[in-house]
Formats: sequence, C-alpha cells, structure tokens
Amino acid sequence: MKPTQPQEYLPACPLGSALRITKIETSIPHRVMPGLLLMRITTEDGTVGFGETYYGPTAAAALIHDWMSDRLLGADALSIESHWRFFYERFGNFGIGGAEMRAISAVDLALWDILGKVTGQPIYRLLGGPVRSKVDIYNSCGNPGYGANPTGRVLWPGYGSQGKPGALEDSYQLFHDPAGLAHELLAEGQQGVKVWAFDELAHRHGGMRLPLDELKKAVRPLEILRETAGDALDIMVDGHGFFMLPAARQIAEVLAPIKPLWLEDILKIDNVSTLADFRHHAGLPISASEMLLTRPQYLEALQKNAADYVMVDPTWCGGISESIKICQLAQGFNVPSTTHDCTGPLTLFAGIHINAAIPGCCYQETVRAHIRSFYNELIDELPEIRSGQVSLPTRPGLGVAVDERCFDRDQPHYRVSTL
Repeated sequence: MKPTQPQEYLPACPLGSALRITKIETSIPHRVMPGLLLMRITTEDGTVGFGETYYGPTAAAALIHDWMSDRLLGADALSIESHWRFFYERFGNFGIGGAEMRAISAVDLALWDILGKVTGQPIYRLLGGPVRSKVDIYNSCGNPGYGANPTGRVLWPGYGSQGKPGALEDSYQLFHDPAGLAHELLAEGQQGVKVWAFDELAHRHGGMRLPLDELKKAVRPLEILRETAGDALDIMVDGHGFFMLPAARQIAEVLAPIKPLWLEDILKIDNVSTLADFRHHAGLPISASEMLLTRPQYLEALQKNAADYVMVDPTWCGGISESIKICQLAQGFNVPSTTHDCTGPLTLFAGIHINAAIPGCCYQETVRAHIRSFYNELIDELPEIRSGQVSLPTRPGLGVAVDERCFDRDQPHYRVSTL
C-alpha cells in the first residue's frame, strides 16, 4: 500500500472549498527602501494578501519564485501552517537561517493577510482576540535616511550614521542635543526611547576593548537624556552586536547609573552561554533580540537564562505563525516579549497584531522618522499613534495595503509567478 503523505506535504488543495493561489508578485521599492522586499499573493477569487521582508531582497525573491512558488501556486492559501512547516523542513536540509527564513516570513504574512480578508477579521482576532485595546510603543532613534536611500544603494545593517541636523533626525539630536530630544519625546507622550551610542567606538577600536575616556564621552548623551527625562522615559541601549565580552562589560558598567530598561545586542549573541554570563555579571536586563531567527535558538536563550526580554522580528523569524509561538514560549519562562521594527511598514503592522493578541508582549518598536517621512510612500494608511500607544488595526487582515505603484511591472526587480 502506498504510504499517505503527511498533511503538511500536500501541495494541492485538499478540500473542495479551498482557495487556490494563482499569482505571486515581489518587488523592491528601490527609490524608497532598496533593502525591502514587498510581495503580494493573489487567489482565484481575487483576494490579495501582502507581505514583506528586509535585507537581501533579491535572494528572498529568488527563493520565493524559483522554488516556493512550485508548491504555492494552485495550493490552498488558507493552509498556512501546512505551508510553513513544509518550507521550514525542506529549507532545514541545507540551513534555515537568513534568506530562507525571510522568504518564509514574507509568504506567511501574505497568507495571514488573506485569511483575515476571507474571514473579515483583523489578524489579532484570529489569534484569539485582543488582550489589550492599544499597544505600547517606543521610539528608536533613527533618522529618515536610516534604511531609506533614494539612490537605490543598499546600506549595511547596524551602520546607521548620526545623520544631520533637521526634523526627525533623532540619531543626530541624541548626540548633539539630548536634552532637546528628551523634551520633544516627552511632549509627544513617548514612553521609551532606544539609542545606539557606542557604534562609532566599535568601528574605531574593533569592539574588543574600549578606551575609558572615549567610553565616558560616548555615554554622556545618555546621562543627559536620563537627567532631563527623569524616570518618565524607558531607555533601551542597542549595541548592534559589535562588541565582545570585555567591551560589553565595560559598557554595562558605565550604563548602570542610567538604569536602562534593557541592553540589546551589546554582546554578539552567536554564543548563548557567553550571553548568559554577560547577563549574570552585568546586573542589567538583557534583550535577546531579532538576531535570533528560530524557535530553537530562542529556546536555548531562555533555558540558559540569557534574557530578561526576547525580541522577535515577524518578517525575519518566520512570520506571524512563528512569532506568536516564540512569544508564547517566552511567556512559559515568565519572560516578556517585544516586537522589532526598524525595517518596514508591514513588519510594524504584523508586530501590532502580535502585541494585541499575546499577553506576554509588552512593547512595539517604532521609528518615528520612518513613519513620518516615507512609510506613506509604501502603504495606504499609517498606524494611529498617540501618547506612546498605537491603536489596533480595524480593517481585515493586516489592516493595511501596499501602494499599487510598488508593483509596477516596469520597476527594477519586479517578478511574478502565475498558475
């Protein structure tokens, strides 16, 4: 007797009422964010689901069109878990990190968007319903040019410059007028702020050890930020993974008086045991971050007591499907979770849905410089943010649509696969 294939390996629609996928499109908005991959999946009844991922967009697009489309086209768009598991296990045969997880993430967002539209519900309702009416946010101190580049040149992640004087140049203002930045954020009702104050030290000295005089100078803007804001702002400090253990301990020592809510990627997290040791000696809360890409990696960090917070990026770690599982996993360890967005508008909306539905989620990252300068070139509606909180989307699915112009066939790197 021929063995029956497991359900997750069935590429065709198993039910007569299934909704078949007929078209998959990807595009890179190279004049806005050249590192961003946008996608849309269309079903036979005309329902459209949107997804995205960030970094290596042509690599992720190649995986989607050259391989994943062979399973998806003609298959049931609502079999989200089936598709997710199939791709995860097949990619696992040669490595599951990087472009593979980003490709899965983009597809997963689009399929959840379709499910929401078919059922007429926002995604957070399909995840069990809202546990909060609004989601707390914090502002990451980027600038309008951090991640966006109208020249089409892709910039290196974690190498954001200080920027230049001007509106929404939060990174520049942090270094040149931290008191003014604090007053501005407080006037908006912001609850928290994330900064990266030590990157230039790493670039100059390699991230292994830091001259004490330069370290004290680098921390001074954060001291002024805390002196000005008092206890009214949470301060998070991101090291972008530039530092090894001795330098990470130096940074933790000078940051202790500031009482940061967490230290994020001060230490490279490619060795979880070292991260656990750093957490033990630093005496400060640690966020094990979006640099972890799979549930087993998060599980190791939790089991080794390496994190006080876990941060997920829903367009890097496997989409909404895997993000909610990671957040629920962390909740089982009594560790809160947060969602990352320094990358793209659909990542932000996906994170809002996750925060809305998962009790253990406590913060959504935002970059006001992105939201207020170029997100409106990519999507049809910006999130509603007031007094440090974002309202829950009310439209079905993700609650937002990608601008039709982003899928112009004449755009560079536009690709389409059809049934």
